[in-house]
Amino acid sequence: MPEANVQATNRPRQPGQVQRIRGLQLDGPSVRCATDGEDILVPPVPASYLRPGDDICVGVSGPPIRECLATQNGLRRKARQLYFGRIGYVAQPKADKRDEYFVRAEVLESALGVRSLHLPNNAVRDYFYFFTPTSPGKRQPTLYEVLRTRPTATPADLRLSYRICRLEHESNSAAKPEIRSVERAFNLLAHPDLRSCYDALLQDPNAPAVFPYGGFGQCVVSGELAEDGHTFFVRRLLSYLPDQRQRQFRAPLRRMEYFDKCALYRDSRRKAEVYIDPSLLPLGWDPTWNQWRHLVATKIGVTAAFVQSGKYRNKNGEWDLVRWETALPSRLCVTVPSDAQKVLAEARRSYQRFGEYYDAIEQVRMRLQREPLDQRDLGDLCRRLGIPPDFDIAQFCWKPDYDPYFYQQLKKRCQNVYLFRDEYIFDCRAAIVAEVPQLGHATYIFAKAGDVREFVNKYATTCRDDIRKNRGNVAQQLGFIARVMHGSNPRRWNRDLHARIGEAVDYSLLLPLSIP
Repeated sequence: MPEANVQATNRPRQPGQVQRIRGLQLDGPSVRCATDGEDILVPPVPASYLRPGDDICVGVSGPPIRECLATQNGLRRKARQLYFGRIGYVAQPKADKRDEYFVRAEVLESALGVRSLHLPNNAVRDYFYFFTPTSPGKRQPTLYEVLRTRPTATPADLRLSYRICRLEHESNSAAKPEIRSVERAFNLLAHPDLRSCYDALLQDPNAPAVFPYGGFGQCVVSGELAEDGHTFFVRRLLSYLPDQRQRQFRAPLRRMEYFDKCALYRDSRRKAEVYIDPSLLPLGWDPTWNQWRHLVATKIGVTAAFVQSGKYRNKNGEWDLVRWETALPSRLCVTVPSDAQKVLAEARRSYQRFGEYYDAIEQVRMRLQREPLDQRDLGDLCRRLGIPPDFDIAQFCWKPDYDPYFYQQLKKRCQNVYLFRDEYIFDCRAAIVAEVPQLGHATYIFAKAGDVREFVNKYATTCRDDIRKNRGNVAQQLGFIARVMHGSNPRRWNRDLHARIGEAVDYSLLLPLSIP
């Protein structure tokens, strides 16, 4: 249902005021409803279900109007009510006292007093899963048949079938309904949980029907409003448009979870979830990648339309709604760096070497827990323990969630680097920089010390919280200058860092980024 750019009338309207519709007329992208009082501009989708003689009351007015309740008086049977509004989180299916499934949807910003929608299982099933049109007397085609594929098709097979069907329909200018059906079928089958729900409904039409992507959007429903006015009992879901927006960012391969037929990227900071099939990410992965994915330093580009979703979680005895965004498979595009295969081969080789020299590496890590060591000390220690000289010493402190960008930018500009516990201390030309290369942390900058090793030993006896609050005057003793938060934009971090340490930013060294 397209977002309509409608306007409210000039005079203020009281929410819940019932008016009789006398006529309807197109007015730009909207429909003007002439009533006993003021004219009302209504979006085209809810207006398509209205007729002269119906009663309407507007809740959240415009522009555009976002809520209304109408009673269809012109029908021969009992008057039917229509509700148009915006819903939020939709709960998982539950069984009522008659063992019939239903879902409850929260209503957002209602001025009419409606708090929730009660959607029976068949209303959700028929609109989202059994929506394919059919001629009278004929069997309704399955979503697999809409995509011209088999129920055993892999995610990559589904995408290939979707692309072929879409190309064929796009050559026919009159096939817009078919294009929408193909896209809806693919968006449902390409999501593993929704596909599992659909397969269960094919076996048993009374199986629980999950509301796709958890709600959040505009809908038009028909049914009856409860006597208390708080719950609208839906008989049929007529239209639904999820809230969505376009996003573009770079996703680290180390943050993905790899399965047999798809990969899942979940980012708690971005609140983003993306399912990726092998045709979008042709790197030949398998579940064993999860063993060494934390060693992969490359990122892929993700561009997609994201729809809102959410889930309630119990935290400290209270239920909080955590909002996420899920990428629509049909609007998903992935770009892979040209050196991805080389980076993956290096990560796999590093993992094998970690296993080969595990005991020696653990000895180095235990030593780093007690005292800081620079790259020369680490090189001597590795030789004594039999670790090859080409081993990357940064891996001794590396954690799965570390971002190589922050480490690499500082490593290029330092004269020496010290490792201590989970930190890196860089001896730069004009300053000393302590770094935990992880989003959510900050870079600590200190004045250049005359004796760097003495500074490092002193730094190892304190903690960042003491430095930040200057407990025992430790910040002054160490020459603390400032801290630079990593934030969501590494370019800004790089600029602020060099401004603090007195160096000009070399933009040729910055990685190409696309940040939402």
